[in-house]
Amino acid sequence: MKERRYPLGRHARDTVRAQSGKPLDALTLEQARAGKLSADDLRIHPDTLREQARLAAEAGWRQLAANLRRAAELADMPHERVLAIYEALRPYRVTHERLLAMAAEVETEFGAVETAALIRQAAAAYRQRGLF
Repeated sequence: MKERRYPLGRHARDTVRAQSGKPLDALTLEQARAGKLSADDLRIHPDTLREQARLAAEAGWRQLAANLRRAAELADMPHERVLAIYEALRPYRVTHERLLAMAAEVETEFGAVETAALIRQAAAAYRQRGLF
């Protein structure tokens, strides 16, 4: 396998694609001006995020790699669900039980294991600090 370096848009341009599946080279200013791009053409594909996570992990940036893996999980979720997670993670917004239920839901419905772990970690920290 060819070694890939960051940024992928420069070093692995042929592998980068939008959520819609369009390759990076098809996403041009001309296409945007002509109204030929959709919202999914402007969203990053989860595979690109996973590749960025791999590169970050190889470079020793553990936390960045974890953030990128969670972003890959969230990229396939409906926007409303992502916003609900964001809102629920704000202190004093929901109960401990609701956060645990939300973690189970995203893990079961979307296979978002790392996001679920983060929600559970937040639930534990909020409970310890009395933020419910």
